[in-house]
Amino acid sequence: MPVDPEKPGSFLIGSGVHDVTGPAAKVGMMGYAQFGQTTAGIHMRLRSRAFVIASPSNGKRVVFVSADLHSISQAVKLGVVKMLKRKYGVRLYSRDNVLISATHTHSGPGGFSRYRLYLFPYLKFNKQNYKVIVDGIFRSIVKAHEGLKPGTIRVASAELLGASINRSPIPYRRNEDRDIRPGYDTNKLMTVLRLDNATGHAVGMISWFAVHATSMGNSNRLISGDNKGYASYLFEKAMGTRYDSSPTFVAAFAQSDEGDASPNICSTDIPGRSEGAPPGVECRGRTRGEGADDFESTRLSGERQYKKAMELYEGAKESLTGIVDYRHTYVRMDSVELPDTGGHERKTCKAAIGYALAAGTPDGRGPCTEARKGMTCNQLPEHARKRCKNRKTWNCQGVKPDVRVKRILWFRLTPHVLPAQILRIGDLALVAVPFELTTVAGQRLRQTVQDELADGVRHVVIAGLANAYASYVTTPEEYDLQFYEGASTLFGRWTLDALREKFASLATALRTGVPVEPGPEPRDLTAVESDQGSVEVMKDEKPSSVSFGDVFEDAHSSYQPGHTVRVTFWGGNPNNDPRTQRTFLKVEKKTGASWETVANDWDWETKYEWQRGGPFRFSRHYSFVTAEWVIPSNAQPGAYRIRHFGDRRSGDRKVKYVGTSREFTVVAT
Repeated sequence: MPVDPEKPGSFLIGSGVHDVTGPAAKVGMMGYAQFGQTTAGIHMRLRSRAFVIASPSNGKRVVFVSADLHSISQAVKLGVVKMLKRKYGVRLYSRDNVLISATHTHSGPGGFSRYRLYLFPYLKFNKQNYKVIVDGIFRSIVKAHEGLKPGTIRVASAELLGASINRSPIPYRRNEDRDIRPGYDTNKLMTVLRLDNATGHAVGMISWFAVHATSMGNSNRLISGDNKGYASYLFEKAMGTRYDSSPTFVAAFAQSDEGDASPNICSTDIPGRSEGAPPGVECRGRTRGEGADDFESTRLSGERQYKKAMELYEGAKESLTGIVDYRHTYVRMDSVELPDTGGHERKTCKAAIGYALAAGTPDGRGPCTEARKGMTCNQLPEHARKRCKNRKTWNCQGVKPDVRVKRILWFRLTPHVLPAQILRIGDLALVAVPFELTTVAGQRLRQTVQDELADGVRHVVIAGLANAYASYVTTPEEYDLQFYEGASTLFGRWTLDALREKFASLATALRTGVPVEPGPEPRDLTAVESDQGSVEVMKDEKPSSVSFGDVFEDAHSSYQPGHTVRVTFWGGNPNNDPRTQRTFLKVEKKTGASWETVANDWDWETKYEWQRGGPFRFSRHYSFVTAEWVIPSNAQPGAYRIRHFGDRRSGDRKVKYVGTSREFTVVAT
C-alpha cells in the first residue's frame, strides 16, 4: 500500500531485534566495577531493538536503537555506522541520523569500550564481545530497514508510581526547581510510542522511563537484561514475538534521565531518605527491591513497567504528525566557555573524578563507605587539600577534590569529544545525551529544548546513555555536595549548563531548518582486527571415561509445577561460541513421536550456568554446565527432557556437541 505524504501521521516504519549477548564465561561485568563479578552463564539473553522511521514528505529518516547494554561506547556507535555505510552507501545512514542507546543493565559482559575508565576493574578490551555487540546492533537495524512499510505512530504518556526512588535525595533537595510533591523525587513520566503499519498490523512499541537497571545486585554473575530486559520479554511474549524470524513485533523499554533513579524502592540505607515506602509498594523488609531475592525484585520492577506500557499502548490515541528530521554535532566537553554570571567565569575543564566515586551508590556500595554522604574539599583533612588550594566554589571543578584524568599518563581513560543529537519524529523530539542525567538535570535540559522548539513539538524525551558514554551530569547545586553522581560529573560544575547551551543551538537549527557544524572529529577507535583482545582461550578437557555432553547429575523422574529441574552436563567453555540467535539449552515436551520446544536459555524460567572445575578442583580445564528450569504453574502434564548445546575446543578447532537429560514427568498438582 503506497503511503500518502500529505496524510497527517504518515510514516514508513520498520522494526528489528537481534541477539547481542556476548561471552558468558569469565568476562568482567560492566556497571558495578566489582572484582570477581565475571560472567558465569545466562539468565536472559541481551537484545538490540531497532526502529527505522522515515518521512515521505521530506524523504528523511532516523534510526532509534535500544540495546540491553550498560552503555554505548563511542567505538560501538562508530563501528555500527561504518557497517551501515558499507551496506547502504554513505548517505542513507550516518552518525547524524542513527541514535543508539543503552538500557543500562549492570549484568552484561563488559570490555566493549576503548576507554580505560569504562574497562575497570579488569582494564581489558574484549574483542569478542565488541564484535558481537556491533554486529548484533547492525543486524537489528538491517531487519528494521528491510521491514519498512507505510504506517502510523501514536503516542501516550502517564506517570508510573512505585517503580523508582531517588537514591541521592539530599543533593536532589538542593534544587529549588524540583518537583516537591511527596513521592515525586524522580521523573515518573513514561512515554510510549505505538507503531502500526497501514493495514493495522502491530509493528512495535517504544517506552521511555527513567530508572536504573540495577535490580540485579553486584553479586550476580548471570547475564541479564535486568528489569528493562524483562519488561521487553513480557511485552514481546504477549505479542507473539519470534526471535528467530523477521519481521516480528519489537518492544523496547528504553532509558531516560535515570542518573539518581533507583529501582530498589525498599532500600533503607539511603542518607536523607524519608521514612515509608513509595505509594502502592509493600516493603517486607527482605531485600532492597521488594522481592525475596534479586530475581524476584527484577521481576516485580519489570512487571510494573510492562503493565504501565501495555496500558498506554492499548490506550494510545494521539497520532504523531509532521516531518522526520535530525541535528547532530560533536562537542569538546572539556573546553566549553559560557557567559559569565555575577562576574564569575563559567567553563568546563579537563575530565576529573571525585573522591566520592569510591563510595559507590546504594545500588552498589564501593570500598570507601565514609564518602557516601559526599566528599568535598572542606571535608578533607588539612594535609590532603593540596588539589583544592585557592579553589573557588564557582571554578570549573568547584568543590571537587579531584583525581585528574591525564590523557598523556592515562592514555584513553575517558572520551572528551562527545556527540549531541536531536531526532524529530513528528511531534516528538528525542534528546540523545552520552551521559546519565540526574532527575533535575534532565528536567532542565528537556525544558531548554522544549522552549527552543516552541509549538512544533509537543513531546520531548531524554534518551540517555546514547551514542557514547562519559559518566554523569548533575545540576550545579547537586554537584556542590559531591555525592556519587557529582563526583562522576567529569567535566566540572558547569557541565549541565554547557549541555543546555549546545542543545539549545541544535534545537534552534532543527526548528529553523538550518544545518549545524559537525564539530571536532572524535578519535576513531573502532579498529579491532589487529587487536588480540582479552578472551581467555582455555582448554576443554574431561576424563577419558565420559564424552562432552554426558550428564554429570541428572533430573529426577517426576516433578510438579513450581518445582525446579536441574541437570548438569560435562561441557565446554561457552566463549567458544556465544551461540548468537541460538540457545545453550532447550526444554522439550514429548508430543507423540516428536519433541516440542517449550523454553530456551532466554526464557525467564530457565538458567544456564557455567562452572570451571566443578567438584574436581585439581583440573581447571573441566567445564560443568547446569541447565535449570523452574516449571511454570501452567505447564502441561507429560514427558519432558532438557538438552544442552555447546562447543568444545580441540586444538585450533571447535567441535559441536549435544547433551540430553533423562526423560522426566511433570504431573498435575
